[in-house]
Amino acid sequence: MRREYALTGLAEADLAPTWWAQLGRWLAEAQSLREPNAVVLATASGDAAPSARTVLLKGFDEAGLVVFTNLTSRKAREVAENPRATLLFPWFDLERQVVVEGAVAQVPRAQTEAYFRTRPRGAQIGAWASHQSAVIPSRGALEARRAELEERFAGQDVPVPHFWGGLRLTPTAVEFWQGRPDRLHDRLRFRSTADGWVVERLSP
Repeated sequence: MRREYALTGLAEADLAPTWWAQLGRWLAEAQSLREPNAVVLATASGDAAPSARTVLLKGFDEAGLVVFTNLTSRKAREVAENPRATLLFPWFDLERQVVVEGAVAQVPRAQTEAYFRTRPRGAQIGAWASHQSAVIPSRGALEARRAELEERFAGQDVPVPHFWGGLRLTPTAVEFWQGRPDRLHDRLRFRSTADGWVVERLSP
């Protein structure tokens, strides 16, 4: 299947002065989409076996982009072994994507705790119930674990699991891609250098 991309273009003069300002602009324009903050997070193990999954971006600024996860999950184990990753925003309806490459590290525990307190109680319980990426015997076992935890934490705040936290990707490159007719797409990349950020146009 094939179709032309013709909604708009992306010129250097259209870019915000920083990658985080440009990302904020495009994210605001994507708010009408379903799950505009859904991103594909690609990681690789220490022996270079790749994996990818969709996660929700929970914040970003000039320091990087933050997601939260179970720290025993495959993605967390892989960034512990190989602390580099890529995030992809797939905004198909806008004929856009953003690709962010960089280094990954855990956020401070205080930031994790502050975010965890904003989550619905059911999601807080869910964080405890799931040993993410582990093999389980059945759906029933998962539901039983949730019921057990609901009883355990009844009448009190749900604490942050010790195995749960945030990951920040600090970019070294951020590419903004805009579809154009005849596959002559616009690709503008912010790239970090010793002298600061530079903007480069890439061939489609």
